[in-house]
Amino acid sequence: MGNSTRVYEIAEGWAKLPDHIKFGYTHGIEIDSNDNVYVFHTEKHPVVVFDRDGNFVRSFGDDLFDGGAHGFYLHVENGQEVFYTTDVKKCQMVKMTLNGEVLLTIGTPDLPNIYDSEKRFVPTDVCVGPNGDIYIADGYGQSWVHQYTAAGDYIRSWGGKGKGPGELACPHGISIDTRSGEPEVYVADRGNNRIQVFTLEGELKRIVTNDIDYPDNFYFFGDELYFPDLHSRVTIFDKNDKLICHLGEDQQAYKQQGWPNLPPEWYRVDKFSSPHGICVDKRGDVYVAEWTINGRVTKLVRQ
Repeated sequence: MGNSTRVYEIAEGWAKLPDHIKFGYTHGIEIDSNDNVYVFHTEKHPVVVFDRDGNFVRSFGDDLFDGGAHGFYLHVENGQEVFYTTDVKKCQMVKMTLNGEVLLTIGTPDLPNIYDSEKRFVPTDVCVGPNGDIYIADGYGQSWVHQYTAAGDYIRSWGGKGKGPGELACPHGISIDTRSGEPEVYVADRGNNRIQVFTLEGELKRIVTNDIDYPDNFYFFGDELYFPDLHSRVTIFDKNDKLICHLGEDQQAYKQQGWPNLPPEWYRVDKFSSPHGICVDKRGDVYVAEWTINGRVTKLVRQ
């Protein structure tokens, strides 16, 4: 898989899922410092851990998540790796250890001009700034980004539903880019089919529209930006947000009736259907989780 500048070998059948676990929608995927891979999905055993060879290690999270697993972000704080997650059923952000111990929970912001009994807060992703500030993207709710201190105290919000500069339509993913030396907030403005880039204080800096097809979220690796285009491909940008390559592109998959839950015979090892989560290990190998009812996880080995 790849092109003349970037080639990957597909590790077919990589994830060796034990018989007692069945994947639901595989929404998130992350990797720790020991190259253990964590898959965040919507069925029981919502966090499933594999080693880099795809061997099952353990699972956890039944007491925390009940079908709402969505945003999944690993962050290092004071030498400790922790997860920031979003739950689209319980409508909250949960920070936890790599063993599932809850450290912080943030629910619906106290903003009555935005949220009420009908206008709900449904967070889809979360990230953390250099000073520990937490940024939560309300992708399935009212299309706002909310900023909090590391302790969970509210700071500010920006966005709101719309198509104009700075307005959002399903800000599905959010991350912090430090490649230039000046931290920036990247928002996957999926409903508007674009990426919007903001300062840490929420001021719009620029909009990226090239080579994008329904962006979900982001993973920064060195000078490169990796993101799942939900419309059936993975995209890699360089440090200037210019295209390096698309991976596994299938321009027919997302156009099929019933997508993303296509019949088993549709899926091919070298094509994606509905990529939703992505991460990259220290060797440059890529792991992709797809939004489909029976889950799908692919490992691409960098050549």
